[in-house]
Amino acid sequence: MTATAPAPSPARAARATAYLPRLALVLAALLASLFTAASPASAHAALTASDPKDGAVVATAPAQVTLSFSEQVAMGDDSIRVMDPQGKRVDTGELRDMCSGSTVRYGTALHSGLPNGTYTVAWQAVSADSHPVSGAFTFSVGAPSATSVSLPDRQAGGGPVGVVYDIARYAAYAGFTVLVGGAAFILLCWRRGSAERPLQKLVVRGWVTLTAATLAMLVLRTPYTGSGKFADVFDLDGLQAVLETKTGASFVSRLLLLGAAALFIAVLFGAYARRQKTSSAAEAVDETGAGDGTGAEAEAEAEAEAADEAEKETSDLAFGLAIGGTVVAGGIAATWALAEHASTGIQPGIAMPVDILHLLAVAAWLGGLVALLVALHKVPDIEREAVQRFSKVAFISVLVLAVTGVYQSWRQLGSWSALTGTSYGRLLIIKVSLVAVLVAIAYLSRKWTGRLGAVRSTEDAGAGATGEEPAEVLAGVDVSRETSTGSGSGSDAGSDAGAGADPRRAAQLARQRAAREKAREKQVRDADPGRAGLRRSVLAEAGVAVVLLAVTTVLTSTEPGRAAQLETNRSTAGPAVPNRAVKITLPFDTGGQNGKGTVRLELDPGRVGANTLHLWADGEDGKPLDLPEIKIAFTLPAKEIGPLPVAPDRDAPGHWSASGVQLPLAGEWRIDVTVRTSDIDQTTVQKNVKIG
Repeated sequence: MTATAPAPSPARAARATAYLPRLALVLAALLASLFTAASPASAHAALTASDPKDGAVVATAPAQVTLSFSEQVAMGDDSIRVMDPQGKRVDTGELRDMCSGSTVRYGTALHSGLPNGTYTVAWQAVSADSHPVSGAFTFSVGAPSATSVSLPDRQAGGGPVGVVYDIARYAAYAGFTVLVGGAAFILLCWRRGSAERPLQKLVVRGWVTLTAATLAMLVLRTPYTGSGKFADVFDLDGLQAVLETKTGASFVSRLLLLGAAALFIAVLFGAYARRQKTSSAAEAVDETGAGDGTGAEAEAEAEAEAADEAEKETSDLAFGLAIGGTVVAGGIAATWALAEHASTGIQPGIAMPVDILHLLAVAAWLGGLVALLVALHKVPDIEREAVQRFSKVAFISVLVLAVTGVYQSWRQLGSWSALTGTSYGRLLIIKVSLVAVLVAIAYLSRKWTGRLGAVRSTEDAGAGATGEEPAEVLAGVDVSRETSTGSGSGSDAGSDAGAGADPRRAAQLARQRAAREKAREKQVRDADPGRAGLRRSVLAEAGVAVVLLAVTTVLTSTEPGRAAQLETNRSTAGPAVPNRAVKITLPFDTGGQNGKGTVRLELDPGRVGANTLHLWADGEDGKPLDLPEIKIAFTLPAKEIGPLPVAPDRDAPGHWSASGVQLPLAGEWRIDVTVRTSDIDQTTVQKNVKIG
């Protein structure tokens, strides 16, 4: 005889119930700390370079302003604005897409003939993860000057609108997980659950949450990426502009797919649930008829054929629901994959299907876990086979998560150093740790599932030997006690008979019967120690799953480690400083009398930024040559910068110098030196040097 654990006492069950609010508070605190800590660290597309650079002083006004980013961004004609010292726009408003390969660069042309002074560049874009980014910087033409333009102090995507938008973002992921996971749990693990009210409410609430969150993000998109004012949700022109973007198209596609999901839910909880009830009732009648040995043989055969036909129709409907549900769920998952990190970067053709599989696996595992928890707490007679089937589904989901997660990690990180050196990598470590904890708890749940089966088998066998009903033995219900209280039941019957004349008494008796029924159901749930242990372990799984889902949501809005590390490398590399100043010697020949000689040029320290220039001219005899005029110009052909003229001052015969020579960017610069030896004899010599 197999020994079984004693049933938990009512006091112990009450204490366990009292712990649930505390657990909810702990989870809320964890989520709040996670969101608070992740917000400042959540980087998106970042500005990695600009031409001109921030704070650069150029000799002549550039023909255009260009910006380079760490990842793909979406920009419009007004995304780059250039303003003069008085605050007047001096750009043409035409956006130039200069992206090529992995280089993400945009520019805007400037009007010609811009005067000297300080100019302000304000930019705004939407990064690949649909988050808005913005910034501003200044550059000067000729020399810095006072400016009346104030740099924007509001961070794009911040403020109250940003908070509401982020809440809707988290709610959308949670709703998708519950909707898809709950429906998958019913179809794959417990088809009879389609007729259970608690599971129906769970799936419908998931659909409502996802739909409401998607609508909220759609109408908030304009203020979220623009002004940050709630009043702009009524801006129809802004809404139309949003619908023309990739993010807006994904929202509309998701809403259309949610309409198909509503039809799926109606069939699942309507026609399919009714057929499940009919099938269950037919099985019960069939078992009863077999037990009493009554009924004609022909009648029994007809009923068996009808039952087989009904079973076939139910299976066909389940197969159709499974196919249709998979298509709709995959389509909803694709709305995230098409609008976020998977659609940008390397290998997007592979990354997007992998991301869809990853999302579906997360929903099947975590959403199914929530559905199992609801079933264990609300439905007293869930079969152990349903729990075992979910265990298999969860195992397959974890395998899919592992394979797709490894690929996504490689694609988004790019190197081992990014695992600990970037926010994305550190969040990924937290996510993997939570998955490991979740798998460990799931292993304990699997053990409780096996124990549940052993307890039921033992008690069912004992019930068969004693002639008792297995369900009564399993529930721990003392039938003799119910029988012995027949007088009380008769009293209730008598009270019911007299309650017709007293509506208040009838309502009181109805409440008492409901309370007894609820207590009986609770006794059924708590009587099985295996079931109680399974409930506790699944509750722990669900708690960890909530935190895991929050980390995953934060991860989707964090700049990938590959892009973040590239940005860090660019920002920390800085200009290369040579060990000594750049020195060149250029021979010249103007063709006139005393027209031959050499010029020696020294640029100190020979890097990006301010430099000091010295130039010496020597004749053929090696003595200083006092030239009537000398000019110098710097040109960066690769960036179409220059020529930047420099007019050196004469310090002594054959010696000229200039201070504050600004070279805004690193690269291969061409130095042109124009030498005039007489009124008509002049020549220009040049040489390329590496700066920065």
